[in-house]
Amino acid sequence: MTEVLDETVLLITINRPEARNAIDGPVATGLLRAVERLDEDPALRVGVITGAGGFFSAGMDLKAFAEHGAPKDMMPFLTRVGEKPTIAAVEGFALAGGLEVALTCDLVVAATHARFGVPEVAVGLFAAGGALCRLPRRVPVSVALEMALTAKPINAELAHSHGLVNRVVPVGNALGEALELARTIGRNAPSALRASRELIYCSLDVDEAEFWKLQQPLIDTIFHSEDAKEGPKAFAEKRSPVWTGR
Repeated sequence: MTEVLDETVLLITINRPEARNAIDGPVATGLLRAVERLDEDPALRVGVITGAGGFFSAGMDLKAFAEHGAPKDMMPFLTRVGEKPTIAAVEGFALAGGLEVALTCDLVVAATHARFGVPEVAVGLFAAGGALCRLPRRVPVSVALEMALTAKPINAELAHSHGLVNRVVPVGNALGEALELARTIGRNAPSALRASRELIYCSLDVDEAEFWKLQQPLIDTIFHSEDAKEGPKAFAEKRSPVWTGR
């Protein structure tokens, strides 16, 4: 289920509360279509993914998995490289595939009762949807190993202390805080947002010398864009900028 808020924020809701938002075929397809819409609509600047009914997602629907295998659109969603910032708003559990959905997001806002876990080994599987790659980039390797090998979840406070979670808020407030964060991000220049996000992720895989080379084409483009002219002009005129994304 998707909803556009303030014309710039796409709210994406996993809506299977009766199954703790377990991921089946329709959920996976909905997630993929939603992030495709986010990138394709120039008016949208930020996406927020949350779950209905006080849960983020308990992971893969194991009954459906046993009968039909993994949803065909799940891996395309998990491996897709999006162009715009996304935020996970987590209440309750984000486990297994649910955690992997959260890990596709750039930022995570969690309620105090949220739990994050990689429990696949307890059912004879391993986390094949990106957790074993993305989690060690967010938390110390020793923490990722403990989560993956013990199948035990960690709470929001611990996840925050290790850098997995950006903000911890009272129960019931994760979505509101995530939307406020999304609105703050969305007020900035779209092209500059894309460049900043891209360069931060690129910096994880290259040394500084290579980073400067990767950054130069973006300097040549962004610093001579219409938005780069609009920003200082709006500041001087004491008004809100009108971004074009060009």
